[in-house]
Amino acid sequence: MWERFSYYGMRAILTLYMVAKTTDLNPGLGWTQGEALALYGWYTMLVYVASIPGGIIADKLLGQKKSVMYGGWLLVAGHGILSIEQDWAFFAGLFLIILGVGLLKPNISTMVGGLYEPGDERRDKGFSIFYIGINLGAAAASLIVGLVAAKYGWHYGFGLAAIGMILGQLVFLFGQKFLTEVGNKPTHETESSEDVSIGEIFSTMVNTKKTVVVLALCALVSVLIPQLFMEKEVIQYTVFFLFLSIVVGFMMTVFNDLETKIEKDRFIVLLLSFLIVIVFWGAFEQAGGLMNIYTEQKTNRFIGGWQVPSAIMQSFNPLYIIIFGVPVANFWLWWKHRNKESSSIFKMATGVIIMGLGFVFMIFASRQYEASGESALYWLAFAYLFHTLGELCASPVALSFITKLAPVKYGALMMGVYFAATGLGNKVAGIIGESAESAGELQIFTGITIFCVIFGLLVIAMLKPLKRLIHGAEDNEREIAHGENHSRETAEAN
Repeated sequence: MWERFSYYGMRAILTLYMVAKTTDLNPGLGWTQGEALALYGWYTMLVYVASIPGGIIADKLLGQKKSVMYGGWLLVAGHGILSIEQDWAFFAGLFLIILGVGLLKPNISTMVGGLYEPGDERRDKGFSIFYIGINLGAAAASLIVGLVAAKYGWHYGFGLAAIGMILGQLVFLFGQKFLTEVGNKPTHETESSEDVSIGEIFSTMVNTKKTVVVLALCALVSVLIPQLFMEKEVIQYTVFFLFLSIVVGFMMTVFNDLETKIEKDRFIVLLLSFLIVIVFWGAFEQAGGLMNIYTEQKTNRFIGGWQVPSAIMQSFNPLYIIIFGVPVANFWLWWKHRNKESSSIFKMATGVIIMGLGFVFMIFASRQYEASGESALYWLAFAYLFHTLGELCASPVALSFITKLAPVKYGALMMGVYFAATGLGNKVAGIIGESAESAGELQIFTGITIFCVIFGLLVIAMLKPLKRLIHGAEDNEREIAHGENHSRETAEAN
């Protein structure tokens, strides 16, 4: 709960702090909207990408328990440093938070699962508590940090997140006696012999002529595109594209190593699911970026004479999740019992469409702003409602779907790629938000709506061939298990 409190508290005020003028009563960095959203994209991407080495460190070196502990203290340090009003402190704090989330995020869910033996009926209830804690932390962060930052200053908001993490760390420390058998340092006996290490995949990749040629071409493009077509952040984008090139090489190596047609077919669908993940988060993460700034600058936030801090609007998503999480899960169970289409791909595509339709309300808001100079707060409330309903359709099943299709020995790698895809979606969100500075919010919100709806409909149109390619991976599932596991999957996805 406190880790999500710190992350979502940071997310709620980060872009607002960067665009706040240095001469304001609550002074910020005075950056342009484009500069702020560019950094927001890099930051949120790296938070997810850092989960890959964080998971490897836990699996191979420290164990989940120590990784979560060290990650928590890094978060305390990061948020504490951010409370210092210095430029160096801002970047140093962000760096420590990225490292902290990278160590904590991928390992805490594993530890919750490790509390229960296989078949223990309490497992789903345990994950339900975990899920509720996540969303309580996220909702409280936007409310409390948003209010504190607005009343006392941005740096008090950053510091409050550090205090929250200290409380979480104290609970974790005093509760160690209950975790003696959970998340310990791996031994030869506990290490999985099935998973293939990244080192082994890399070794195979560089020794495969076809893959090396493709990798070299990708690397060349990665260097040329930033040099020829970009005026700023050339080095950052070069490194970014080179990272994507390595991911492409890894995917080719895995595909070539698969032995059966069924595995290869499922792997193709798996790659498509990663694309859906990128599209979904590329649109959804406008919440902490472009929509957050829009709320601050162009929305009438007065209710009964009181001006609602912009960051508070970020609490709508976790509050909606708490309210609608169970009803949405029950709807899909009811839908399936009526023999309607309820495959994971269909749910993910439907989630993209619903989330995209949420931007229709932002189109209305933008038109109202152009007509009267300000837009109403309720447009944002409706937009976040649709975004959350879309998330509840797409996000919970994405992680589960990946575990069903991933080849057994490449399971750990595919989970890492899932986090990378989520991070890439966050970077895409930042890039889209940046373009609003020149194109305008109305055009951006309209473009997101059209693209998401068309993309989702195209995926649904391809359902039959895609379902053939997964070769019955979702057949004969127990409907009751799907309903019970919704909370667990949502918690892990978040």
